[in-house]
Amino acid sequence: MTDQLPATPTGPLRDVPVDWEALEDAFENNAPEVHSYLHLATGEVLRVVDGVADPQMHVRISSDANYLRIDPVSSREQYRWMERFIPMVEDPDLRTKLTHAIDGKGAFRRFKDVLLAYPAERERWFSYRADLLHWHIQNWLEQHEIGTSNDPPWGTVEAPQELPTVGRPVVHGTEAPGEILRRQARELIETIPAIELPTAIAFLEFLKQRSNEAKAAEHEHDPTDHDEDDPV
Repeated sequence: MTDQLPATPTGPLRDVPVDWEALEDAFENNAPEVHSYLHLATGEVLRVVDGVADPQMHVRISSDANYLRIDPVSSREQYRWMERFIPMVEDPDLRTKLTHAIDGKGAFRRFKDVLLAYPAERERWFSYRADLLHWHIQNWLEQHEIGTSNDPPWGTVEAPQELPTVGRPVVHGTEAPGEILRRQARELIETIPAIELPTAIAFLEFLKQRSNEAKAAEHEHDPTDHDEDDPV
């Protein structure tokens, strides 16, 4: 990592010659200590890592109009991708395994581990995930009115559709069990009078703490189980 910045462009901005591989990597990497920027003239993707780069470098880049900060896909959104994929799986046993795999910390690692034994579904997952990621990138560029002088290697991405399944159509409204429960919880919260919300929140905090304590106890009895909550 060097502290040298590309030369400031002169004249009107042209279509950006995007470094697609670096841009894709930036959208996947949502580590809080990593900050990525797209240079609007060179197409370079610059990564600044807290604790590694010059502390003043981030300040200089943030105030430089030639750089646009890249907002990576959040872990929460990538988790939803897994939830949406599960109902598309035809094998009921695999659907059950994946549903259990994404429950709790380490969901991304467990989801990946389950799919290792199902190469066809694993390939479908990576294809589905790539389409969603590329759609996210495409929308981001359009929102910021950024034209590109070079086409992405994956081509134009259409609006994501549910993956077709063999012999079983995907019914509108089918959701992973975890997503259904979260939606129901949100709907219930909206119906609770404001005066009762502190009690509801306190109870939810209690459940969260109890869950964390149970997971901690489980890990103490299984030293080989390491938390790895990075998206697959």
